[in-house]
Amino acid sequence: MSEAAYIAVDWGTSSFRLWLIDRADGVLAERRSDEGMMAAARIGFATVLQSHLDAAGAADHLPVVICGMAGARQGWVEAGYIDTPADLTSILKHAVPVPKQSRDIRILPGIAQRDPRAPDVMRGEETQLLGALGVDGGALVCMPGTHSKWASVRGGTVERFTTFMTGELFSAISRETILSLAVANADEAVDSEAFQSAVTAAFEAPASAANLLFQVRSGQLLYGGSPASAREKISGTLIGLELAAGLAGDRPSGITLVASGRLGKMYQLAFDTLSVAVHCIDSDDAVRRGLASAASTIWTL
Repeated sequence: MSEAAYIAVDWGTSSFRLWLIDRADGVLAERRSDEGMMAAARIGFATVLQSHLDAAGAADHLPVVICGMAGARQGWVEAGYIDTPADLTSILKHAVPVPKQSRDIRILPGIAQRDPRAPDVMRGEETQLLGALGVDGGALVCMPGTHSKWASVRGGTVERFTTFMTGELFSAISRETILSLAVANADEAVDSEAFQSAVTAAFEAPASAANLLFQVRSGQLLYGGSPASAREKISGTLIGLELAAGLAGDRPSGITLVASGRLGKMYQLAFDTLSVAVHCIDSDDAVRRGLASAASTIWTL
């Protein structure tokens, strides 16, 4: 059996992912939970991490490299930002050690866009970019999530990026507005036709977003439709709005989509609906490769 070399952690706002990695960057063990930054701030970051290290059977001497919200101002230790235009290799050189720990724990910095007209920040996605594109790659990259990121990368440098609160808006709208009645008790069925129609409508008329969302409820009342279909219409409307902004201006020849699971499939379908070519990269693979690059740089593994 391979021997573990380090631990890689992606610590988001609401999620926690940990991998026990060998010297060939193979995964020996994996842990996932909803103990993201918000939960860990209450429980204690060290406590959450140690519980997963114990469950994964990680030896006491193994170092840990972390990306994401553990390095935020409200996180474990603030890791700061690299300003755009940001060379992805600079992320590897500015990992911040967590003090007063028995093992070597480093947190990677995020990227800041200090533009008064479009201020923006990312944490965790920079590591996905590194893993997806390498140190000298380039692409227009879409990274869906609670806060979706679109980044323009050229020659390994993040030139600009934009954040869309698509996932968070979906959660708030489907739980805290009148549309919660439309999606109540929705099953897991996927209504691709409803989703694609909503994507197209929002993409073609983004200024009508508020009206398109209300039509989810009014259309259901007047013409029927399942809760699952209503959920897909909300999702399609919000993703269509995001794509309208992300694809504004000169239409790129293709997009690199870094995503996984159901969310990745929904974005793939949205791009297909708009006839936009997409190159897909699994987000778990991307973040692990980025963390592997960081680990090999920090500890010369």
